Amino acid sequence: MSLFSGKNREYLLGPLSKNNPVLVQILGICSTLAVTVKLENALVMGLSVTAVTAFSNVILSLLRNTIPNRIRIIVQLVVVAALVIIVDQLLKAYAYEVSKQLSVYVGLIITNCIIMGRIEAFALANKPWPSLLDGIGNGLGYTVILAIMGFIRELFGSGTLFGAQIVPQGWFVANGGAYMNNGLMIMPAASLILVGLIIWIHRSKNRDLIEK
Repeated sequence: MSLFSGKNREYLLGPLSKNNPVLVQILGICSTLAVTVKLENALVMGLSVTAVTAFSNVILSLLRNTIPNRIRIIVQLVVVAALVIIVDQLLKAYAYEVSKQLSVYVGLIITNCIIMGRIEAFALANKPWPSLLDGIGNGLGYTVILAIMGFIRELFGSGTLFGAQIVPQGWFVANGGAYMNNGLMIMPAASLILVGLIIWIHRSKNRDLIEK
């Protein structure tokens, strides 16, 4: 089978749109709501989850025929926890400020339902290469939603992107203009509203996903 056959491409690209894990399966919602005040934080979290999902899928796929069923959850948790520790240490070494802002949410990647869900639903029943593509696809699908929310919340809530001022200072009321940052965007309620709107738009474009 070709490495990028139609089925393998679907494993990789499907979660980016129609089968997005956040919008369709409503997984990973907690971190989606918690780390999207800034675009940089959202991207770092998304890519961290992508790395853990991809590597945990591959490792558990390789071990799938040797793990006794009665301890499979324990083995999964050990593998995921080890990968999360590696990611956490890499962030502290190379992106310390972002690591501080993400705080406990990096460690909580281990509880992200997307990771355990893909291991149970896919990696334990498939070979390593499709499992890798599935892990990358679902991780990037999660990252896309975080990026959209982080972009909107930071731009309209703080007037910045990646910490750089985007809205000109002269536009603000304090400087004689008529513009004000939308304070709601940096509050938790905004994340709930945004993710609800994104799900609504996604479902309206994919009517077949709506239960009849």
